[in-house]
Amino acid sequence: MAQKVISIRPESLMPGARAPRYDGGQLADTLGRPMRDLRISVTDRCNFRCVYCMPREVFDADYKFLPHAALLSFEEIVRLAGVFVGLGVKKIRLTGGEPLLRKDLATLVGMLAPLGADLTLTTNGATLVKHARALKDAGLNRITVSLDSLDEATFRAMNDADFPVARVLEGIAAAADAGFAPIKINMVVKRGANDHQIVDAARHWRTDGRGRGHILRFIEYMDVGSTNGWRMDDVIPSAEVLRRIAAVFALEQAEANYGGEVAERWRYRDGAGEIGVISSVTRAFCRDCSRMRLSTEGSLFTCLFARQGHDLKALLRGGASDDDLRDRIAAVWRLRDDRYSEIRTAQTEEMRAQQRKVEMSYIGG
Repeated sequence: MAQKVISIRPESLMPGARAPRYDGGQLADTLGRPMRDLRISVTDRCNFRCVYCMPREVFDADYKFLPHAALLSFEEIVRLAGVFVGLGVKKIRLTGGEPLLRKDLATLVGMLAPLGADLTLTTNGATLVKHARALKDAGLNRITVSLDSLDEATFRAMNDADFPVARVLEGIAAAADAGFAPIKINMVVKRGANDHQIVDAARHWRTDGRGRGHILRFIEYMDVGSTNGWRMDDVIPSAEVLRRIAAVFALEQAEANYGGEVAERWRYRDGAGEIGVISSVTRAFCRDCSRMRLSTEGSLFTCLFARQGHDLKALLRGGASDDDLRDRIAAVWRLRDDRYSEIRTAQTEEMRAQQRKVEMSYIGG
């Protein structure tokens, strides 16, 4: 189902006017943030119905997903990605929905690889066994797998598709065998749903002599979109996650790998690897956010919590040149002032009722 999209109209332009020519200088938004990351949603469909993302009562059998003709083609995705790389993007992440539901995704990876960006993928792992080797051979650099619990009953309840943990673990093993290392494991923590599994998850993914070396990351339950019934009371702060783990395994903080990294890194003092925490609710990182998001049907979003997008598909299919696309994207970024997580207040639930936000399944997490 299409989300609300607006035409790109920088304040300095009359409606319908051409964007100002990009001068080739440093590209920064109104808060001085560079554009370094591009997240591309390749499908709005998913084979899970996770309660925090695509609750079944909304995304049911009658839900109208986008028709195939509305989706950007691989050629259109690659063309836009090339423009973004030319504007300074260093990392491209393929997302969804569930990106491995997009037919022949390895072909798209092979088309994107020559751009030279760090090419990554986030998946629920359900079909990773079938695709891991082809993705690696096509040029994918890294994989992140979403896995919210290792407990069978908890996991099946959270994915709401009666999908077993074992098959996701098989996918992670297949990805490791294909040469992906380290693999990042994302666990969204929701109070009363899977927070009792925090220490068990940490224990499982610690490097314990079998050489797994994967990195578990705990993500605070976020108020993304308008359908997941988010309440602040359901959030387990990252500080609490760290306290629970530190009570069992000694931790020490590690330096960020790069500026703007969303995960705060912590190492086990006994050398058994590391974990990460992503604290977008309690410790917002908007000031360093360098991400732009491209939806499945070619709408550009400047924030995960956005309410509106900017239509690039109309430009693509209307004969725009690469220079025209570059100028529009640069104009959008230079006017970007998003910092939703930093200004989130106790009235957030009331705000959500009044201001519908784009769903994460549409623009990717």
